[in-house]
Amino acid sequence: MAMLSTCGVSALMVAGVAHAQTAPATPAADASDGIVVTGFRASLKSALDAKRKDTRVSDGISSEDIGKFPAENITESIQRISGVQMSNINGRGATISIRGLGPQYAMTTINGQTIKSADFTDGFRFDIIQTELASAIQVIKSPTADMDAGGLSGTVNIETTKPLDYHKRQLVVSAKAQNSQYAGGKITPKVGVSYIDQFLDGTLGVYVNLGYQKLNDRADYMWMDRWTTQTVGGVSGILTPRRPRYRRIDRETERLMASGGLQWRPSDRIEVGFNAIYAKDKTTYDVNQQVFLFDTSRITVNSVSNGAATNVTATNFTMENNRQHEDRNLTTQLYTLSAKWKGDNGWSGRTIANYSKGTSYQREAAAIVGINIASATLDISNPEAISFNTSSALNSTATYAPSTLTRNEYPNGATRQMRTTEWSGQADLYKEVGFGPISKLAAGVKFRHETFNRFVSRHDLIALGSAQPAASSSIFPAMATYNYSVSGFLNNASGIPNAWVAPDLAAYDKALATAGIVVPEIFAPEASYHVDRYMPSVYGQATIETEIAGMPLRGNVGLRYEYTTQKVQGNVTGPRSDGYSEVQEKIGNYNLSQKYGNLLPSMNLVLEPAKAVQVRFAAAKVLVRPIMDSNTSMAQTSSSSVSGGQRTYTVDLGQAGLKALTANQVDLGVEWYYERSSAIAINGFYKWIKNGTYTSLICPSSFNGTALAKNSAGDCADAAGNAYDITQSLNDPSTIKVKGYEISLNHSFDKMLPVKGFGLIANYTRVIPQKLAVGTGYTIRNLSKVTWNVTPYWENRMFSLRASLNYRSAYDQNSADSFFAREGHTVKARTQIDLSAGYTPDAHLSFTAGVINLNNSSEKANYTGTSVWQESSFYGRSFYASASYKF
Repeated sequence: MAMLSTCGVSALMVAGVAHAQTAPATPAADASDGIVVTGFRASLKSALDAKRKDTRVSDGISSEDIGKFPAENITESIQRISGVQMSNINGRGATISIRGLGPQYAMTTINGQTIKSADFTDGFRFDIIQTELASAIQVIKSPTADMDAGGLSGTVNIETTKPLDYHKRQLVVSAKAQNSQYAGGKITPKVGVSYIDQFLDGTLGVYVNLGYQKLNDRADYMWMDRWTTQTVGGVSGILTPRRPRYRRIDRETERLMASGGLQWRPSDRIEVGFNAIYAKDKTTYDVNQQVFLFDTSRITVNSVSNGAATNVTATNFTMENNRQHEDRNLTTQLYTLSAKWKGDNGWSGRTIANYSKGTSYQREAAAIVGINIASATLDISNPEAISFNTSSALNSTATYAPSTLTRNEYPNGATRQMRTTEWSGQADLYKEVGFGPISKLAAGVKFRHETFNRFVSRHDLIALGSAQPAASSSIFPAMATYNYSVSGFLNNASGIPNAWVAPDLAAYDKALATAGIVVPEIFAPEASYHVDRYMPSVYGQATIETEIAGMPLRGNVGLRYEYTTQKVQGNVTGPRSDGYSEVQEKIGNYNLSQKYGNLLPSMNLVLEPAKAVQVRFAAAKVLVRPIMDSNTSMAQTSSSSVSGGQRTYTVDLGQAGLKALTANQVDLGVEWYYERSSAIAINGFYKWIKNGTYTSLICPSSFNGTALAKNSAGDCADAAGNAYDITQSLNDPSTIKVKGYEISLNHSFDKMLPVKGFGLIANYTRVIPQKLAVGTGYTIRNLSKVTWNVTPYWENRMFSLRASLNYRSAYDQNSADSFFAREGHTVKARTQIDLSAGYTPDAHLSFTAGVINLNNSSEKANYTGTSVWQESSFYGRSFYASASYKF
């Protein structure tokens, strides 16, 4: 990659290109036959035109009209772009991966400026951004020097409406009804209004969008949370299940979104813009769990296949019935002020100030009721028909007689408050020149300051110490009188108990209040921290416009330098004096800091050997700063919990000293625009990733002065039997190679069929990683080696119909990626089919209806590296119908 440094240094003092932006779709005439395309076809054409004009390797999607995007969810739209993979939460598209790299490796911007995610441990949550915000979305896979660093895999840029692009007042009102079939069939509403207008003789444009939505969904999961190894028939190391779990999640979501913008263009030389976005997502979770805590000394293996026990009997073990209420309130805000100036003699410039804030409030409170079960038999030999039988009836209240309870606690849980912010300011200067092949120079500076703050507290009944009521206490509500019925688990799966009774949380609240019991909220310093990052940068870039052997060549070459100062503030902790061990006592503070700089050269070239053919070459160095996910944090954090009488300490050793991940990358592609609305593109890419981070569970000889060793169950434990889940994060010093190719097709059949309006969009991506072995170094998790999407459609002036088939091959996850992958699993390949239809009787009124996940696709997984069952799930279909009216 010496070429990258050479081209970057040569361009240090030269600069830029104004990037092509995907405009919202408007009716477009095909000059070849006079056909006017509208709606979905117009959005495809607009996106295709933007791709062709862009010098970067990019793909995009445009809105069909004001506030009308070609999918019900931004994530579901983006997954139709080659190289993009979607991840679901309860069946809703939530996060994305680009070219095999997980959500935390992608950067998300609004109009080129960073927007902060409400929960910074999840990657950017696209599901809280309503589609009405976007006029277009671009996935940029090869950066330019004037773009912020932070997208190792790519950058997703969402373009908002520019009101001066329209030449008259527009008002659109929409309403939608949605039904998640598995969530009980209740219809939930969505309403929105979009307004665009121009004032002062067309020099001032105003855009406002308001939206409100309610959603209900449900997902069921059965999985093996933990495994052990046993010796069977003289053969040691037989993988044996030891903790099967049920989990049913019912969610109710309310979303409010407001966005708006001002665009003032008093003359051809000056333009001032202001954009504001506010998105709020309030979700309540009702989580019902059954946790079967097999005692490893009382597991009998009945059959073995390929080194794993596929049929076992467990006797005399604890089962914990856990019902948990969760409140999750997420808010994202962004405010951007920009100004552009065009002077004489080819000079121009711009300045931008941006502020973004994401906040997350998450509170959980669980009732945990424990009983003893005499025996159970589990058969996982057929992953499509798991068999599980227990000697106790889980749906009988008699099973929970107070005198037999081994545990009875409420509340048990934590409150997590997270806040992330970013302030930034930048200035760019451009000069049109005639230096041989260089047509424009640009240089710019930017300063960014981002913060991450995490504050955790706990509220546990056991904090009362000796004042805690006994499990059999009459203070607690009796299950025979107060209970909640759970039924139809896993879509009424046969062969397993699919119904049970659960605690009534409202009854527990009332019982504690009647008894005068107040459970305190106690600060958890070991899980709380604050991070500051200061990131000044400077860049230079040159726009290239020339010819080679009569063939047009355009592009850019540039160099960006980013300097990072990172400061981490954490808490020094020790055991509490009151005996409450779920949290620790703060005894001091600590501060860790590091500084580093990165030179990031880039080059993007487009050669046109023929009028309809483009050859692209791109090379760049990219980076992403150390990632925080659900399992890792900048500061050392720890927590503890009790299950089945065993206390588990969960420790993250922190990653304040981790280096930034960097990658050198090269793209080479060919695009053939063989008709005005048709094209095929083939692109190959290669990445050399350095300093990749990986996490692993370790068992050191001691932790905080306590001796540790692996016990017979395979847990890291102390002499008292307490388990320790200790996570260590490291940089992998080796260079990991990722290569692959993408093929995309956009084809109109208008010239082939007697009936106009038929077309097809399709893409295929193949990613080939060098290494996937979990725990042996940097692991590219969530990577599907093959993904494809096929969307056939038909549309005329009044009617439209389209289907979308999305395929994703198997991919590995660990506990940082999924709650259901504590010890790792491989999610099986799956295909999802979506359908939609539209009716537009006139220029004002339109109707749309559709079904998501028509084929009832769901997540299924095996234990990593094996064919042994690990997880089954079900979340069903959802249906929607909408109407909009444009005044």
